[in-house]
Amino acid sequence: MRKSQTIASLSVTIAAAGAFIALASGCSAGQAPAGPSSAAGTSSAPSSSQPSTTDAPTSASPSVPSAATSAAPAPATTTVSAAEQQLSALSLEQRVGQLFMVAAKATGAEPGTMEALKKYHAGNVYLSGRSKAGTTSTAAVVSSLTGTVSAATTGGVPLFVATDQEGGLVQVLSGPGFSTIPAALVQASTGPAKIRSDAATWGRELLSAGVNVNLAPVLDTVTSPQFAPSNGPIGHFQREYGFAPETVSELGNAFADGMKDAGVAPVVKHFPGLGRVVPNTDVTSHVRDSATTRTDPALEPFKAAIKSGTKWVMLSNAYYDKIDPANIAPFSPIVMDTMLRGDAGFKGIVLSDDLCSAAQLEAWSDADRALNFFGAGGTMLVCADPTSIPAMHQAVVKKAQADPAFRAKVDAAALTVLRVKNGE
Repeated sequence: MRKSQTIASLSVTIAAAGAFIALASGCSAGQAPAGPSSAAGTSSAPSSSQPSTTDAPTSASPSVPSAATSAAPAPATTTVSAAEQQLSALSLEQRVGQLFMVAAKATGAEPGTMEALKKYHAGNVYLSGRSKAGTTSTAAVVSSLTGTVSAATTGGVPLFVATDQEGGLVQVLSGPGFSTIPAALVQASTGPAKIRSDAATWGRELLSAGVNVNLAPVLDTVTSPQFAPSNGPIGHFQREYGFAPETVSELGNAFADGMKDAGVAPVVKHFPGLGRVVPNTDVTSHVRDSATTRTDPALEPFKAAIKSGTKWVMLSNAYYDKIDPANIAPFSPIVMDTMLRGDAGFKGIVLSDDLCSAAQLEAWSDADRALNFFGAGGTMLVCADPTSIPAMHQAVVKKAQADPAFRAKVDAAALTVLRVKNGE
């Protein structure tokens, strides 16, 4: 397996990584996300038992300059970004590793997680489950994870470290140093200014423990208070900020802005929305949304987040009958390329929800889940079961070696991750 290449290339990588780490301590996540920038906790939805420029050229003069007065144009110079330098220094196996975010128990990583980080070059990790140990103990767990970064594992590129710290029943980290965060619907009653201020406090708590990405806020619009209890993934747990897109946009994005203020990257979810489904994709298969359209008003909170500079969007795992009835969202080029990249102009990380343990994915093998996601345009795959990483990683590497078009998608996705990590 190839490791990092020449001493010169490795020096570039380490220097770029050092600059990136410096960003982590002081940059807004929406601009240049902390450590790695703007990320997944347990899968984004809780389980049933535990809620889971160029300017246009001016008209040229019709006259032609004489040879005596004109000079040959200077050759164009191309500036290579830190992310591009990093990418060139990574092996294919390391590039593929940047495309995975693997679960680590918040109370301490298990051997499968450490193998994913060390052997399969996973470039991102999220704290899952529940921990009441507080910030100091959490920082020690995070240190054990980030300590795996080396020339041999990630090429010296730092990890994104994420968790689910929404509030209410979806709060992974608690104990000394962590606030008790109310559910989104309760937060909503305090108004946008208070939400932003509180979220900045909660973000600083995360950053003090080494967590630089929060898989929140939820920007799904549940259709009504009456329907909410029947809405398994969102309304049942009061994860919504309201029942109209404009309300969700104002309040949910206030939470996102507060996280950015603290230097933690927010991840808005679950595009294109789970506010109209009944079952939860974590525990039920064949979950379908039969109402949401490509131009649906419920998309506005996500579009507002993208316009404000959010670098991460998490997908839902549902089918959308009026968008792409044949494919679940993480396998849909229409959802990722047409809607997110095209319609919304999103240039950041398209993050999956959990593709390893969710019941909605039971019909596909681990390898096919990864190949379908990256083939359709995904950037980073969330995996709640570390034992699935070997099959996924190996399948992606193998196809990239055999299929130039797929290899191009892998390289483009890896470059996107590195650009976000560098705040580019």
